[in-house]
Amino acid sequence: MARYTGPVEKIERRLGVDLALKGERRLAGKSSLAKRPFAPGQHGQRRGKISEYGLQLREKQKAKFMYGLNEKQFRNLFKEATRKEGNTGEIFIKMLEQRLDNVVYRMGFATTRRFARQLVSHGHILVDGRRVDIPSYRVEAGQKVEIREKSKENPQIQRAIDLTAQTGIAGWVDVEKDKKFGIFTRIPEREEIQIPVEERFIVELYSK
Repeated sequence: MARYTGPVEKIERRLGVDLALKGERRLAGKSSLAKRPFAPGQHGQRRGKISEYGLQLREKQKAKFMYGLNEKQFRNLFKEATRKEGNTGEIFIKMLEQRLDNVVYRMGFATTRRFARQLVSHGHILVDGRRVDIPSYRVEAGQKVEIREKSKENPQIQRAIDLTAQTGIAGWVDVEKDKKFGIFTRIPEREEIQIPVEERFIVELYSK
């Protein structure tokens, strides 16, 4: 399945949660979900009882759309998480947070993960001084992530930095916004990762 490229606010309305898919509009409190907190379509305001499978699928869809993965990427990352010792759901969420595009977003260099993914893919991002253009690259604790010199004056990046300055930066990154670099100081604990996803349902879905 290809990555979704359609209207993202419809996805948020359908799933009923803010997935941080819309940047400036969300930060300004003007998201479509805030105005119309119900599913799109003629019968959007009729919410029937959801089945157990429906709950599991919905949580998977939330995580998949929030982090911008296609179905194959999502499933492969989950399989990798199952091979590690510990709580599979928590490990999975932590691995999603280590993706380079997500780290760029968490550092406030982009207002959405989609924009962060574009920055990485187009070669605007350096990791420990080396250009990395793979959004799924896994950032390890202590690594430096920065905007490359030629891109530091990019007006879109600067605007993102200005907008995200008011919302705060994740506690597991240390950012020098003026110099446009940050350090991924540590892998966060699950309780620190504030996302509207209950990963236990994802584990149940893939355990069938």
